[in-house]
Amino acid sequence: MAQEADRAFSGRVTHLLERLRSGSEPERAELFEIVYADLRRMARARMARVPASDTLQPTALVHEAALRLLGREAEANDRNHFLALAARAMRDIIVEQARRHGAAKRGGDFQRLTLSGEWLAREGDEPLDALVVDEALTALAHVDSVAARLVELRVFAGLGVAEVAAELGLSLSGVDRRWAFARAWLARRLAAVED
Repeated sequence: MAQEADRAFSGRVTHLLERLRSGSEPERAELFEIVYADLRRMARARMARVPASDTLQPTALVHEAALRLLGREAEANDRNHFLALAARAMRDIIVEQARRHGAAKRGGDFQRLTLSGEWLAREGDEPLDALVVDEALTALAHVDSVAARLVELRVFAGLGVAEVAAELGLSLSGVDRRWAFARAWLARRLAAVED
């Protein structure tokens, strides 16, 4: 029953995206209204990895990401692709904030984020610089662009393995293999930066 509801929801998002591509503007408001809960979930998860900030809260992150997506939402093919675009926008916003914060402090005290648990399997909750993580993901994209996109979809968009597989056109085992590679590669890269 829940899968049917999720398919219907995803189908509605896809339909709205198709209508936007054909030039029907009224669907934009409905699109953002029905994906708002997904965007909030993504922002809360993303901001949970960032220390408390007076300048950027999950709601502000959602609104800033939505502003950046205005006019670009028709680029998305379906709900997962739209959430991937939103995840990239959120990542960019957090990195830009870290750069501004770092510039304000004249190069010191960049915004820190914790990358622990599931995706990097790091020991402890050691904070990492948001800019260092962004640079590592950019470097990973040069080595394996699909693995980098997979990280964005899993970590920043919060998509599950099946959703990522559908978005990237991979098998479930292919996602698992690339996920293992990306985690290992990023862990090695980030460990090298810390030394």
